[in-house]
Amino acid sequence: MNTARNAALDAWIDHHFDAEVRFLQELVRVPTDTPPGNNRPHAERTAELLQAFGFEAERHAVPEATVRAAGLQTITNLVVRRHYGAGRTIGLNAHGDVVAPGEGWTHDPYGGEVADGKLYGRAAAVSKCDFATYTFATRALESLQAPRAGSVELYFTYDEEFGGELGPGWLLGQGLVQPDLLIAAGFSYQVITGHNGCLQLEVTVHGRMGHAAVPETGVDALQAATRILHALYDQNRLYRQISSQVQGITHPYLNVGLIEGGTNTNVIPGKVVLKLDRRMIPEEDPAQVEATIRRVVAEAVAGSPGITVDVRRILLAHALKPLPGNRPLVQALCEQASAVFGEPIEASGMPLYTDARLFCERGIPAVLYGCGPRTVSESNAKRADEHIELEDLRRATKVVARALADLLA
Repeated sequence: MNTARNAALDAWIDHHFDAEVRFLQELVRVPTDTPPGNNRPHAERTAELLQAFGFEAERHAVPEATVRAAGLQTITNLVVRRHYGAGRTIGLNAHGDVVAPGEGWTHDPYGGEVADGKLYGRAAAVSKCDFATYTFATRALESLQAPRAGSVELYFTYDEEFGGELGPGWLLGQGLVQPDLLIAAGFSYQVITGHNGCLQLEVTVHGRMGHAAVPETGVDALQAATRILHALYDQNRLYRQISSQVQGITHPYLNVGLIEGGTNTNVIPGKVVLKLDRRMIPEEDPAQVEATIRRVVAEAVAGSPGITVDVRRILLAHALKPLPGNRPLVQALCEQASAVFGEPIEASGMPLYTDARLFCERGIPAVLYGCGPRTVSESNAKRADEHIELEDLRRATKVVARALADLLA
């Protein structure tokens, strides 16, 4: 390990850490709730802040019609290219879109408030913090006088909550980026090499409305939907019998996250919509998973007169599976993280899904590493009072800077 080089990187990050915190505060203060998904203002503010560091951000606006068709308003993805010489290109990708704050906050979700060593705000942990981690790690790398080879590229994108196809997927599909290796937003206590896939389906149950005083005039879609719900949740008992071989991932799981239906309390409901989320372990075949769910739904309402069901796929996100070429990333990050944190930091999997999978689907080795706690729940990600520990931000920035120096030496 290059002790003198690492000490220089660490010293630069410590000296500029207050500026890094201010940078993250500015990012948190521009809302990026998705939906509605009006993310262009945040991209513009990010580009303006990067310009102050001498980083020119390419603005790649996704066509409005494409964005609207996806149920969003605006997306401008940013690409910053820092070229040092011949050699491989390391991409660093974090997303700026987030879920709405919801209720229960004791800190302003858009305030970027610092209290008791924590920075609070929506996306403070997932994943505007890694806009800061990756930007300041790159700046620290460039502060070294040692020669460098290759390139670093920053990808700040805005479609992770809806699957990533208009974020990294769009940049890759347009041929705008093609790194040799990729580090994507993650958690500082884990180097993630694999994660679950996700299948989301919309199940619409059709019956016939009728007056509640004369129930025989209608066909109750809610009763049929209830039978479907029981059948779907029964699957979770079976899923617990399936185990993943990836450390950090347990078993598949199904959740019904949204139910809509009916028109009034005195009307037999004629239509009910269920939206379900099926998490798939890396070993599962998505086509088989979807076919099984469709069969379970059909069997649940078989023999129900007047009931029909439509099933529509909303999202299919494949699992992240380790590619053979990820060894340099894993080795550099695990070694430097273990040194900085003073404890073993190892490669692992996690049950979330991310848009990093889109790089692996195109043959680009990718791992997840960035600022964050040991677990999602510790940071209140997607809950009230989301936050990060500032020391985790400082240490993750050091790890990424050191790893980049290893990879581009």
